[in-house]
Amino acid sequence: MTEIEEINTTLAHFTAERNWAQFHNSKDLALAISIEASELNELFLWKSADSVNVEKLKEELADVFTFCFLLAQKHNLNVKQIVLEKIQVNAQKYPVEKAKGSANKYDQL
Repeated sequence: MTEIEEINTTLAHFTAERNWAQFHNSKDLALAISIEASELNELFLWKSADSVNVEKLKEELADVFTFCFLLAQKHNLNVKQIVLEKIQVNAQKYPVEKAKGSANKYDQL
């Protein structure tokens, strides 16, 4: 079993035991991702970028990942595949010779 399969299996078991799948529609999972991402952002609010509490960072990042995995499961998406596909798309949009060292958006390179 791959690490991603292990996460998916564990999450499925965890939610099934609690009968929470009934609450995991796509809209609410997407909202949960946004809300948890906001909580992640809050860890950095009014602080220097490198002064984050790492334990709280791990917790909030895990929450974001959890809801992302659940949303991907809901739509039978292969997380590894969609991330690798997106990297390929971004490689086309941001070729090394134009994008290296630049924070500009692809249409401004």
